[in-house]
Amino acid sequence: MAVGQPTVVLETELAGLPLRRGKVRDIYDLTPRTGRPRLLIVASDRISAFDAVLPTGIPHKGRVLTALSLFWFEKLAGLTATHFLTTELSSLGLSEEEAAQIAGRSMVVQKAEVLPVECVVRGYLAGSGWREYRSSGTVCGLELPGGLRESDRLPEPIFTPTTKAESGHDEPLTFAQAADLVGEEQAQEVRRRSLTLYTTAADYARQRSIIIADTKFEWGLADDELILVDEVLTPDSSRFWPADRYAPGGSQPSFDKQPVRDYLDGLDWDKRPPAPPLPSEVITQTSERYVAAYELLTGERFPS
Repeated sequence: MAVGQPTVVLETELAGLPLRRGKVRDIYDLTPRTGRPRLLIVASDRISAFDAVLPTGIPHKGRVLTALSLFWFEKLAGLTATHFLTTELSSLGLSEEEAAQIAGRSMVVQKAEVLPVECVVRGYLAGSGWREYRSSGTVCGLELPGGLRESDRLPEPIFTPTTKAESGHDEPLTFAQAADLVGEEQAQEVRRRSLTLYTTAADYARQRSIIIADTKFEWGLADDELILVDEVLTPDSSRFWPADRYAPGGSQPSFDKQPVRDYLDGLDWDKRPPAPPLPSEVITQTSERYVAAYELLTGERFPS
């Protein structure tokens, strides 16, 4: 599908607010301005691959990530509390230019103490899970049936936590190791909630012709309450496969940044920063995949 070519937002600047930049998000601390523990999360159009942020942005990407997260926060609201508060920005004292810059790509959230574990749920055997299974027959210490193929659906979804690396790759954890980091009771609860959210979302997505092969959730504590934080069930945090093209036994087409990875793999680049720029055809292909995921899952046309 063809999509328009809006202004690509690589970085945002909001005067007077403490800022922390992640690979994709600009996170502003609103606490000094509001007097309450609040953050403003802005999803830029930056894209990373092989742990490097590319100099080229992807049109629509930040707005798709925000819109899909908002969609899932609402759909899953009956299953868990979340950090989402509002998309209303009028009370933040932003200039017109600042408000326009972050419109459609930002949300105000409750500040939380984020747990030091990535909560990955897998319904299919892909990526690092497939690589581990081929060598050991296990994923994060969980024994799986023999004879599974790449991309096979698992007998039931599995919880496969990882570390939260500030740089480099996250490392797989057994459940016992995750419990050592966050406590046994907390680990049991995030596993239960993560599996419940995945199963609910995967059942819905399948009706919309998308397979959610795996996804990651992040959890935090706010006033001693466990809440869902960060983005949720987006093409950046999940593997979305078109259900009508699913064919186990190899890798699958997906609604994510695979065109970027494929292009970079074909270059003489050592996978260390600085990353090379992307050509226009790769940018367009990637943008279209993000938009397609949004439109299939929500049943709504993306506002370009």
